[in-house]
Amino acid sequence: MYEGKIPKKRYKYTLNFLGQFVNKQDKILDLGIQNPFSELLRKEGYDVTNTQGEDLDVDTSAVKTDGYDVVTAFEIFEHMVSPFNVLQDIQSQKLVASVPLKLWFASAYRSKTDDWDRHYHEFEDWQFDWLLEKSGWHIKKREKFTNPVRKIGIRPILRRFTPRYYLVYAERSK
Repeated sequence: MYEGKIPKKRYKYTLNFLGQFVNKQDKILDLGIQNPFSELLRKEGYDVTNTQGEDLDVDTSAVKTDGYDVVTAFEIFEHMVSPFNVLQDIQSQKLVASVPLKLWFASAYRSKTDDWDRHYHEFEDWQFDWLLEKSGWHIKKREKFTNPVRKIGIRPILRRFTPRYYLVYAERSK
């Protein structure tokens, strides 16, 4: 499907970040339905299981199992009304998550055709850190990165040097 290439800068960046903390022998629970990035992880040799599309704001049972070494959540928490609940209920001891950062020059994303595809939150880094810490996680590493778009205009220019994504590796506080 990808013909040996990672289709987006953020996929490559996220894959490299994940590889620093997750072994290919680790069992990964990826929050969200199967998607191009979880397929890429499988192709790279990772053991990934996705959640089944349940509303994680209401039903956190998918993360209440101790059968996984790592939980990953790539651009999922911004779609949730209350990410605190699922973060608190995760039984795994490791978490790798990314969220889009709030940008002063762009309003929160909302699809015009899909009621689910909207952002209830676009975090500042300190807000996401606080959410993780309050729900029992200790951040071990964090990085921000840009994801330029191929469009013309002021916003695309700003996206070339303004970090858009925030990537975190955290472990469960003892």
